[in-house]
Amino acid sequence: MIEDISQKINWLEKNSSILKKICRGIERETLRIKQNGDFSNNKHPYELGSSLTHKWITTDFSENLLEFVTPPTNSIDYLLNFLRDIHSFVAYKNKKELMWPFSIPYIYTKSTNIQIANYGTSNYGAFKTLYRKGLKIRYGDLKHTISGIHYNFSLPIAFWKKEKKDNIDNISSGYLNLIRNYYRFGWIVPYLFGASPAISKHFLTHQKHQFKKNKEGVFYLPWSTSLRISDMGYTNASIENLNITFNDLESYINCVQVAMNTPCKKFSNLGLKNHLGELQQLNTNILQLETELYTQIRPKRSTNYGESLLEALKNRGIEYVEIRSLDVNPFSSIGINKNQILLLDLFLIWCALINAPETKKTDFSFIMQNWKTIIFEGRRPNQKVYVNENKSFQLKKVGERIFQDLKKIAVILDDQCKNLDYQNVCDKQILCFQDPELTYSAKFLKMFVENNEIKKRGLNLAKIYHNQFINQFHYNINKKILENETIYSHKKQIQIEKNETLSLKDYIK
Repeated sequence: MIEDISQKINWLEKNSSILKKICRGIERETLRIKQNGDFSNNKHPYELGSSLTHKWITTDFSENLLEFVTPPTNSIDYLLNFLRDIHSFVAYKNKKELMWPFSIPYIYTKSTNIQIANYGTSNYGAFKTLYRKGLKIRYGDLKHTISGIHYNFSLPIAFWKKEKKDNIDNISSGYLNLIRNYYRFGWIVPYLFGASPAISKHFLTHQKHQFKKNKEGVFYLPWSTSLRISDMGYTNASIENLNITFNDLESYINCVQVAMNTPCKKFSNLGLKNHLGELQQLNTNILQLETELYTQIRPKRSTNYGESLLEALKNRGIEYVEIRSLDVNPFSSIGINKNQILLLDLFLIWCALINAPETKKTDFSFIMQNWKTIIFEGRRPNQKVYVNENKSFQLKKVGERIFQDLKKIAVILDDQCKNLDYQNVCDKQILCFQDPELTYSAKFLKMFVENNEIKKRGLNLAKIYHNQFINQFHYNINKKILENETIYSHKKQIQIEKNETLSLKDYIK
């Protein structure tokens, strides 16, 4: 069913020191809301710094959609503490507004005004705003207020050297192997941690599934896990249609570039400009930018000034992967907890170790069918998933088989950390395959949906977390760093607006 990697795990045990420098980062999105739960219609607060230039506090699609970015680090505790300090800083500086604790915005009406993120008067800022205008006319604005967690992960160079993959091409090949395996088996992430089994009626543009509705008018599926990553959430040109297979870096880059340079009739019909003659999208191609391709996992590379992500990947190879299939965890004030990070570490190391055969377009059909199965009915009793195109197994059996390897990797990591954290999280999470009611999505349905109080309880939770953050501010060890960055970010934006040499056309090119 799954490759035997005993020898690779033995190798890892003998070379366990290479795992000391795993690097991680988190990007957390959250909506700013009023005290009554409505969307905030205030501009991005000045006290939080410039959304254009702040390293750690910015906006995503809309003015009220905050995005918190941690610095990359080898320490899980530092990572979580820094993320918590960002939340504390934001709550203290913006006391009158709250942060919505769910991925899906349930308190929304058609009269809700969603303001596209504004990044100032520079051409660079105008470029970022124009890209978002394009997203709005292409897909609508509401679905872009859905929040998620992005987990950035990289293995130390020493890992790839021990695997005799110490040059740029081979390291990229190793990460692409990891990515292919994530597509093959990564559905366990929404199965375990999906927390959006219910959705607002405003997202239901079509009725493919037999939704139930609670007394609040919230729709849900009894076995669903993460509607956020379904076609009701983010959706655009699929990797299947673009023939993206992640077999090699060159073909990946070429496929994305083709999509960025191929006109799309649907988007051309919308018009490059509006009735006033103003640009309303960057272009009328399948993708405006590479970031418009919404995938469960992305190959990433830090970029230099004026360099696109694709250029960075082409010039220097893959540096890390970005996991994009995590819902906001409502049971954590900061949207994610340590157990999730520990489990992701284990699973991503496993994805790097196990051999992933090259995939064809037809392979992605059954691979993506597994994801759809888990998204819509992952907790259904005796649910099955495909291991290859012709063979399916019970989800429970596949999950338990994966965890056999994860537990062995956990022992190695715990030996390095001098504790039992990784093994404990394995023992806890494997129970979810035996009893799906232990998953986040099942708990979410019981606590927030089935009692017909999702809006009330979501708002109460936002207030509880808000008060916790404000109380924590006095113990915020990073508040001076965050304050200094806030001041510096405003100065940097002014500098950009005064000294900018590139025109908007230059950025669009």
